[in-house]
Amino acid sequence: MTGNQRVITEGQRQQAKLIWDYHQMHHQVKPCDVAIGLGSHDLGVPAFCARLYRAGLFPALVFTGGPNPTAPERFPRGEAVHFREHAIALGVPEQAILLEPKARNTGQNITFSREVLAATGMTPETVLLVSMPYMERRSFATARKMWPEAEVICASEPLEFDDYLEIVGDEKLVTDDLVGDLQRVIEYPKLGFAIEQDVPEDVHAAFETLIRDGFTSRLIS
Repeated sequence: MTGNQRVITEGQRQQAKLIWDYHQMHHQVKPCDVAIGLGSHDLGVPAFCARLYRAGLFPALVFTGGPNPTAPERFPRGEAVHFREHAIALGVPEQAILLEPKARNTGQNITFSREVLAATGMTPETVLLVSMPYMERRSFATARKMWPEAEVICASEPLEFDDYLEIVGDEKLVTDDLVGDLQRVIEYPKLGFAIEQDVPEDVHAAFETLIRDGFTSRLIS
């Protein structure tokens, strides 16, 4: 870790891990009609998609996402384009991948991917959503709102919290992301963007504590 990257305290780490565990849906992965790799700053998403494709869990894969709003320099040609290239390099055939390069948020990821699939004549009944680990619950709640007739199964690269912190290399940033996603899980149903999710008291208390401690860079106003 570089000197300007804040290391969180042990107490803050425990609070963050509580939220990390809550964000993961712990769905049993099974064969699906299609997979959707949700755009983000994390190449673990297309890598895990490639792994699941090679395991025979789906015949077609959509990568969705335009320029990353918080780190546009990370994938200058858009998230979906870079994800597709990474998956192809890992052995996924080009013809198995559909591209949705315009979405700027999770709701658009779902809606636009559905439109891309429909344009090719696909109306999947089961959809595997592959995201960053802490985005599982928000992507599930969004998909259930935007695509209620589909069975949605969530998956992410199987990583322990401490391993993810080490990979990203910035404990403050990861904790900010966890807090920001939980705020969206809580607030988006009120705006019609997602279905309601029950938030346990201990998770909500951890959320409020971390906000008081200043983990606020990913909060929406």
